[in-house]
Amino acid sequence: MRLAAVLPEALRKLKECAELRLERVVEEKLLRMSPRTMDRLLSNDRKKLSLRSTARTRPGTLLKHRVPVKTFEQWKDVAPGFLQSDCVGHDGGNGSGEFNQTLDMTDVATTWTETRAVKNKAHVWVLEAIKTLLGQFPFPVKGIHSDSGGEFINAALIRFCEDEALAFTRSRAARKNDNAYVEQKNCSIVRRAVGYGQHEDDQDILNSLYRLLRLYTNFFMPTMKCVARTRYGSRTTRHYDRPQTPYQRVVASPCVAQARKANLRAMYATLNVVSLKKEITRLQSVLIRRAARHGTPVLHHEVA
Repeated sequence: MRLAAVLPEALRKLKECAELRLERVVEEKLLRMSPRTMDRLLSNDRKKLSLRSTARTRPGTLLKHRVPVKTFEQWKDVAPGFLQSDCVGHDGGNGSGEFNQTLDMTDVATTWTETRAVKNKAHVWVLEAIKTLLGQFPFPVKGIHSDSGGEFINAALIRFCEDEALAFTRSRAARKNDNAYVEQKNCSIVRRAVGYGQHEDDQDILNSLYRLLRLYTNFFMPTMKCVARTRYGSRTTRHYDRPQTPYQRVVASPCVAQARKANLRAMYATLNVVSLKKEITRLQSVLIRRAARHGTPVLHHEVA
């Protein structure tokens, strides 16, 4: 569904950048292809992208009682600027010692996602990364939501949010649905791009990858949001909106200033999706080789 929605604009952009030449009959067939046919033709490749989870969140301190809880039911119709955040560990299946973490922050309304690698889960590094990422979102940030891990529930982050007038909320313990939007991005962006290898001192390479990945995913990768649920007896059917890239969602939002939208349009006009993808793939290969030196399993799922 997402591929079918983005294909006309993707083909236009590829031709504009002189990265693709198609016979007219081939292009017409591509544009007529249904989402079901695309899924059938890509099914064998998608079977290779099975993912596994390695969650190692540790509970926060008693300070969590100063941070209000926000449940999954309270995320309906939020404006751009309210972010969910989480940390993804790059331990390669071995939780002993120190290893790099990726801070993942996702805007609930537009699905715009920013990522940054940190040395470890120490709150000083996580707070430093949060400050950096807040400035990269194309709209003012109004609130931060996290799980109950100690890297987030600490006096430094609480004080920072109070000083910056940011709403700070948290999930209930062991309720991943309260942080569902960013949990999804942990898989679809971080794990798919970086994999499950061990990274102890690859922070600079990871951040070089993320500087390109933010452009690729936010400007070119469509997302779908669940807008309604219908219950039929014991079964629930989810209904999704039209697939759009985060960039398209931001530009369409009446809550984002026109000047910011103009800056995004100007940036989009300069991007070459093929060049981005080639450099992303090169950096992924470097990370695979470095992870292999640790003797850890390298389960890599290249970003689509």
